[in-house]
Amino acid sequence: MPGTVFANEDFSADDAAAALRDAMKGCGTEEETIIKIIDSHNNAQRQEIADVYKQSYGKDLIDDLKSELGCNFENAVVALMTPPRLYDARELHKAMSGAGTDETALVEIMCSRTNEELAEIKEVYEQEYETPLEQDLDSDTSGYFGRLMISLVTASRDEDGDVDDDAVEEDVNKLYEAGVGCWGTDECEFNEVLCRRSFAHLRRVFERYAADKEQPIREAIDSEVDGSLQSGYMAIVDIAENKPLFFAKRLDKAMRGIGTEDDDLIRLIVSRSEVDMQEIITEYYFMQPEDDRRTLREAVDSECSGDYKRMLLSILNPID
Repeated sequence: MPGTVFANEDFSADDAAAALRDAMKGCGTEEETIIKIIDSHNNAQRQEIADVYKQSYGKDLIDDLKSELGCNFENAVVALMTPPRLYDARELHKAMSGAGTDETALVEIMCSRTNEELAEIKEVYEQEYETPLEQDLDSDTSGYFGRLMISLVTASRDEDGDVDDDAVEEDVNKLYEAGVGCWGTDECEFNEVLCRRSFAHLRRVFERYAADKEQPIREAIDSEVDGSLQSGYMAIVDIAENKPLFFAKRLDKAMRGIGTEDDDLIRLIVSRSEVDMQEIITEYYFMQPEDDRRTLREAVDSECSGDYKRMLLSILNPID
C-alpha cells in the first residue's frame, strides 16, 4: 500500500541540515526550501537530519522551525518532523487534554493501528507523559465507549490471516444474539468480536451476517448503539472492509461544510503519507457523486491557503 512520500535516494543529512539552517537564518524565512526538504525525505531521514542539525549547530531543529513558522503551516511541519508513533501518542494525549474529549481522534488512532504500532504507542506515551496510556484512557472515557478503548489498547487483535468458516458462523450468531436477537444490547459481546478478531475474519463475518440475517451489520449497529460507541464500532467495520476508504471518508468529513478541521486534516495526511495515501486518494475520488467529484488535491487547494496549503499539496504529490 504505497504512500506519496519516499526515502530520498541521494540522501545527505549534512546537506539537508545545512539547507534548512540557511533557510531560517537572517531576515525572513525561505518557506519553499523548508517544504521541499521535508517533502523530499521520509520520516526516518528527517530524524537523521534533526540529529545532524543539533550536532552541527547546537540547536533543536523543531524549536528553530517553530520560531520561524506559524499557525497550521507550523503544525504540519512539526507533525512531519515527529516520529510516527510519538506523533500518535501526542495526538492521543491532546485528544484527552483540557475540557472535553476528542473522541474522533481517539477512534481514528485506536481503531486503525496494528498491534505492533499500539504497543509502541503505549511505550512512547508512558515515556512522554509518565502515565500509562490505558490509565489516561480509563480516566477520560466512560461507559461502553471507555471499555472499547481499553479493549483496543490491550493490542490483542488476532492478526493471523486464516479464516475458519465455523468460527465465522459462531461470531455471526454471537453478534446477532447480542444485538438484534435479544432485548437490549450486550456490548461486551460486540467488544469481544470487534476488538479481538482479525480484519480478514471480520470481513467474512459481516458478509455472512448480511446474508444470513438479511441486514447489513451497519444497520444492526445503528439500531443497537449510539454516540461515540457507535462511531467506534462503525470505524472498525469500515477499517475491516476497506481501510483506505475509511481514511478517505475521514478526510472528506474534515473538509466538508463550513470551515475545515485542520487538526484532523493534518493528522490524516501526515500519518498516512508513507503508508497508503495513494490508495486513499483513489478512494476519495470515487466515493463521491459522479456529478460532484473533486480530487483530494482539489479539495485541499480549495480549503487551505498559503504555505500550509503548499505543504499539504506537496505531501500529496505525485499521485492524484
